[in-house]
Amino acid sequence: MSSRRVLDRADWDDRLDGPLGAVALVLVVNAVGAAPALLAGPDTAWFAALEKPGIYPPSATFAVVWTTLFTLQGVAVWLVVRGAVGRERRLALGVFAAQFLVNVAWTPAFFGLQSIPLALVVAGLLVPLVAAAAYRFWLIDRRAGALLVPYLAWAGFAVLLTYRFLVVN
Repeated sequence: MSSRRVLDRADWDDRLDGPLGAVALVLVVNAVGAAPALLAGPDTAWFAALEKPGIYPPSATFAVVWTTLFTLQGVAVWLVVRGAVGRERRLALGVFAAQFLVNVAWTPAFFGLQSIPLALVVAGLLVPLVAAAAYRFWLIDRRAGALLVPYLAWAGFAVLLTYRFLVVN
């Protein structure tokens, strides 16, 4: 007979509580966030042929910014997991998951489907969802909410950049 037992919720909470939990969540958020770029990205003839808006940053900027933002999000999730239990945590993490799903939908919309209008809709949905996630996180741990502010700013920039792509193309 095996001495292993099924982990309950408290066991998972304990495993995520320490620094290894922070590292694990940062890695998961980065991996899931970067996954859509493996399927579709800027290395296509379609994107190369697009007129780039004047506000388009150097291409290397995106990897640095997204890695930083995903890392901040992972730490924010860790703070929320450590800082709350019950309904408030479920609500905060649910809003976070919703915005994250919208976030990862932008790359397939823009690069995969090559639909700038659809990508603009996705980006437009992302901003209020990130704001809601930051607010829900703030209620649990102000540091967690603050860690999402740079992401909110970048999401706003993404709306503007996507709009400018639509205008010039």
